[in-house]
Amino acid sequence: MRLRVAGAVLLAAAAYYVYLPLPSGVSEPWKLMLLDALFRSFMQASDAAHALGVCHRVHLLNRVVSWVEVIEARSCPAVNVTDTTLGGVPTRVFHPRGENKLRRGVIYFHGGGWALCSARMRSYDRLCRKMAEDLDAVIMSVDYRLAPEAVFPDQYHDALAASRALLSAELLQQYGIDPQRVCVSGDSAGGNLAAAVAQELSSDDSLKVKFKAQALIYPVLQALDFYTPSYQQNQAVPILYRPYMARFWLQYLGADSSLEPLLLANNHSSLDQLAISATTRSKLNWTVLLPAERKKNFKPVVKERGSPGVVGEVPGLMDVRAAPLLAEKGVLGKTPKAYVMTCEFDVLRDDGLMYGGRLREAGVEVTSDHYEDGFHGCMVFANLPMMSSVGQRSVRNYIRWLDQNL
Repeated sequence: MRLRVAGAVLLAAAAYYVYLPLPSGVSEPWKLMLLDALFRSFMQASDAAHALGVCHRVHLLNRVVSWVEVIEARSCPAVNVTDTTLGGVPTRVFHPRGENKLRRGVIYFHGGGWALCSARMRSYDRLCRKMAEDLDAVIMSVDYRLAPEAVFPDQYHDALAASRALLSAELLQQYGIDPQRVCVSGDSAGGNLAAAVAQELSSDDSLKVKFKAQALIYPVLQALDFYTPSYQQNQAVPILYRPYMARFWLQYLGADSSLEPLLLANNHSSLDQLAISATTRSKLNWTVLLPAERKKNFKPVVKERGSPGVVGEVPGLMDVRAAPLLAEKGVLGKTPKAYVMTCEFDVLRDDGLMYGGRLREAGVEVTSDHYEDGFHGCMVFANLPMMSSVGQRSVRNYIRWLDQNL
């Protein structure tokens, strides 16, 4: 009897910890709750280890990821998989087997807040393997350096170096890639790197080969406004909570973590921050850039007075290499046709929607792929054990777009 009571109490406690009120439209809420409970547990353990001085919170998280997810490069009958370097940056290459011919090429940057995950993770290995097989394309999955050891612009420089190497005549010939059919892509923080690299290389007139397409998966593109409608609507929706995003930004930009409350209050972008011009503010003015169905009844949060000097202390906040949404219209207009995936229940939804709008305004052909039941990270949860329905749909549509546009 006592065992039954104890079991019931433990079960109730577990259910209480796992249960989280979610918006009614989110895909398969119980799966997302279980995923969030696991992720939340790891985050809390890493925070405790950090507070006790055992190790940096990111190190513990990455150790767990390495233990659970990182796998060796294993070829299969359809795809040859090898670990190499691209422009000096570790890269996992997925090369379809079969006849010797020119193939399409995709360079891919994984997500993880510029601090977590790896191209060698099982989820990214499966995604890139599927892309290589379904598209009969060469996929380069880049393992750029991570925070806290590497901070901006290190991750950007790694992504740029790998991209430049891929676009060189030598590498294109070595891997049998058609120079007219190369794409840059990435998800979340990787989408940020992909967008920044696309801007830089599209404006480089010395390059003989340029990207034909850019495919951005729920990208993070700005850190000046943490009160966009999607940040307000989804601040408590897993797996990317609003405070986590502020923390990731500060780690990436090499800034003091004590600034987190200032970012979350929009004190860093107050009107008395003279370094932020009216022109800059217009590039992320969601009251103009977003459609009415996304703005809903949310109101902008713009402080008259905030914390002077934050932008000077953290210059990366205004650097287009870190925040591609702030790029000039002329720069955007030179970038290749774009695919931008967004999810309704994601704090980064509006970053992607605004960027797609600004690209269109600059004359770029844009395909917006929005998932009304999607959440942040859903695409990499298309396989077991999560096997999210929206994840499977998003992978299919992403690969279909690449097939039709590359």
